[in-house]
Amino acid sequence: MALQFTTLEDWDPDVWRAVEPIFDEAFPPSGRKTSRMIRKIVDTDAGWLHIGAEDGEAVAMAVTGKLPDLRSLLIDYVAVRSAARSRGIGRRMAGFLAEEARRLGFDGLVIEIEAEATPLNESRERFWTSLGFRRTEYVHRYRWVPETYRALYMELGGEGAAALPHDGEALFRGITGFHGKIWRD
Repeated sequence: MALQFTTLEDWDPDVWRAVEPIFDEAFPPSGRKTSRMIRKIVDTDAGWLHIGAEDGEAVAMAVTGKLPDLRSLLIDYVAVRSAARSRGIGRRMAGFLAEEARRLGFDGLVIEIEAEATPLNESRERFWTSLGFRRTEYVHRYRWVPETYRALYMELGGEGAAALPHDGEALFRGITGFHGKIWRD
């Protein structure tokens, strides 16, 4: 089965209906962005919705955002349909996002993951570091969610690419700036 990736630059409610079950399955309602906020990301040109499909059926999705001060693309959400996991789709989605970041002129990728030392969180960190992301030591606490977070980053290189800060606090200034624009009405 061929996996096809697409990036939406304009909101499409039919596409969202196809990927929303993947989003709902992966992210519990408390603390996550609403579908209205995700639409706002796309509609205000703050980021993109990405879809991975096999034979025309959505099996993966991601939401990314612009971090202009860091010249980076934030991976805000990424999920694979549970029935399609353990087949390398998440790894291929991450590779696609890196290529999209380069195509869009970004010098790096940034992701935040839950920092609490649990087997699930440690597994997620191993996944991202196996792809070349680097871990920062700083642990960030948001006021509105109980979990703590850590930033990981990947420099994409290329001619004239700016180096990303290796300091988690600096990365979180960019991340919280993005979140602030989306959570505000």
